Amino acid sequence: MSNGGKMRIGVEGAHEIEIEVNDYEQAIAGLEEALANGEILWITDTKGGRHGIITSRLAFIEVDSAESKGSVGFS
Repeated sequence: MSNGGKMRIGVEGAHEIEIEVNDYEQAIAGLEEALANGEILWITDTKGGRHGIITSRLAFIEVDSAESKGSVGFS
């Protein structure tokens, strides 16, 4: 089972960034630790890029796992 997927992160001022990560559970754990310690969160995306997020400016986080992809059908 893959934990990969996209994360959308909102910051003060109605700005959002979207980062595709290989393991969102690991990213969430890093976020929780950074929030608890008042640190900058560093996330590495699927292409190896690093993103620094100032946790004191976070407004929301939305996690869209790769497993949740799919359509809903009605008959």
